[in-house]
Amino acid sequence: MPSEAGSTKNKPAAFGGWKAAFGCTYEALALFRITLGCLLTLELALRYRYLKPFYSDDGTLPLRLLLPNVDDLYKTVCLHCRFGHLWQQQILLSVQLGLAMLYTAGVPWTAIPCWYLYLSSTLRNTWMSYILDRYFHYLLFYSIFLPLNERWTFFSKKSPKRHGIVISPASVVLKLLVTWIYIDASFGKLRDPLGGWTYSADPLPALDTYARHTVLARYMYALIGPPGLRLLTPVVVYVELLAVPVSLAGSYLGNRKLVLTAIGFVCALHTGIALMLRNAALLSFVACSVWMVFLPVGWNQAFSTTGTPSNNVHRNRSVRESCGFLLSILLITSMVAGSLWLDRHSRACDQSVKHIWSTLLHNRWNVFVGAEEYVTWEIAPGMLEDGSVVDVWGKKENVDWNLPGSGAPCTSTNRAGRWRSFPYLAEFKGEDADALWGYLCKEWDEENDVDRYPGRKLFRFNFFMLQADVLPNMGFSETRKRLIQSYECPSVVRETSAEANESEGSASSEL
Repeated sequence: MPSEAGSTKNKPAAFGGWKAAFGCTYEALALFRITLGCLLTLELALRYRYLKPFYSDDGTLPLRLLLPNVDDLYKTVCLHCRFGHLWQQQILLSVQLGLAMLYTAGVPWTAIPCWYLYLSSTLRNTWMSYILDRYFHYLLFYSIFLPLNERWTFFSKKSPKRHGIVISPASVVLKLLVTWIYIDASFGKLRDPLGGWTYSADPLPALDTYARHTVLARYMYALIGPPGLRLLTPVVVYVELLAVPVSLAGSYLGNRKLVLTAIGFVCALHTGIALMLRNAALLSFVACSVWMVFLPVGWNQAFSTTGTPSNNVHRNRSVRESCGFLLSILLITSMVAGSLWLDRHSRACDQSVKHIWSTLLHNRWNVFVGAEEYVTWEIAPGMLEDGSVVDVWGKKENVDWNLPGSGAPCTSTNRAGRWRSFPYLAEFKGEDADALWGYLCKEWDEENDVDRYPGRKLFRFNFFMLQADVLPNMGFSETRKRLIQSYECPSVVRETSAEANESEGSASSEL
């Protein structure tokens, strides 16, 4: 019969400690690679529809207008700023898409070109940059320094499979980045001057205003009602605030249930955002993907029976590995220091349309910091050559000034995705304004085949932003409108007949 000492010796070591808290298992890193890579592939595939309007010389920001306004470093870093034709941008995007697939499959070193090309494409038009792009930028950057291809890859490795906890500058900083993301987001809500994320928010709590964007959100509104939304509003803040500390504590204590509970709550939160808000699904799922590095998968293989991680520390580190380790420390430290510099000391470089620093180093995540006081949507009534009036923005034959009926409106209801930034560029003047607003003229004419049907040619349009205040019980105030831009399309030959002038006069009231 084995002795008590012998049985204790053969017991597996307890999980936990600082290495478990700030390190990652190879299985968790592989899940992170697969989920992030799949979402990157989806984002790049969806971007084909935006190449012409936002990334080519035929669109809203041709290179002849961008390049004179940026510095030499910007031009050097931005590969996409060297190609203006649509087919060239399509080739670049196809290369990006292929690399994203290889990254997902676990091909080594693909994180480097994936990160660089994503940064370059963002620099091509920073007006179309969102927090989603910031997520991809940082996660791909730290992917460069992590061994993501040790598990579940589509290529064979000659070296034997390694086990253990990966603890490195990249794993530590990546988990600290996640900590900062949720601290920044939750404290932004807590510091809201109107107290929109508190139970006693007056007049409406934040969730009551956000849970109106989609049809599914309206069903939830009807199911739990304003009292339920008021109760859930502060819960969101505390899930954001406590998710990372609880997960780290669970890892340190070796408590799987605690870690999985924290990850479950925060991923449920992001899934709710994806279902309830327009244009937020991809962002929410990318936010979930970073939580893969916290998962306790592979803990059984990560610790040996003697209580120390197996193969975690290589005492006879090769010269190549040592140089790579030092280089990773240098680059990661530079990124962290640069982010602190931009946030605390640099104000002149905040304009990312002139320098690369804001796009490269911006590290703030305080979004949805207050309740929505109003909802917005846009229409652009335009006059055609035959005198009829259409909605150029919605690409509709009739102009409807009423609140959209299919779900509650939000910015750019008729044009989602990267079109959401378009209405906020109204301060453009001169050639910049002609390129921006003139694109709507070219787009309408091309899609309506004006060479064959000259009466369908767009003559001019007015671009309006409409607003309605958010009221209790799913109510909205009367619609008010604000003229953003009045634009006359160039190179239009007008009819001079009395009939055409009469039809123009009757239609002008709608414009």
